[in-house]
Amino acid sequence: MGTDVVGYSVEALDGGIGKVDEASDEVGASSIVVDTGPWIFGKKVILPAGVIDRVDREDETIYVNRTKEQIKNAPELGEGMEGDDAYRDELGTYYGQGGGGWADDRTDDDRRM
Repeated sequence: MGTDVVGYSVEALDGGIGKVDEASDEVGASSIVVDTGPWIFGKKVILPAGVIDRVDREDETIYVNRTKEQIKNAPELGEGMEGDDAYRDELGTYYGQGGGGWADDRTDDDRRM
């Protein structure tokens, strides 16, 4: 995934939520940071790779398998928290084991990225 998706739009199950501000393909912790803009007052959220359903490179859009409400209620990303283990644990608990946490058991073909 990497930085080549920065600037892509992000679509939840029920509509757009913002744009990719940062992306990481760190082993075991792949994620995107989404700037939600005015939708939830400029909040930034981390979405683990496991919640990404697919990436449409032609339309520059990432589709996630969560609703706007689920993303809005995710633990807020504070300054310098990206690498914080306690924050990652909180995100992993919020998104759930096998339901989009850090562990991503899909194959490369499933990801279509």
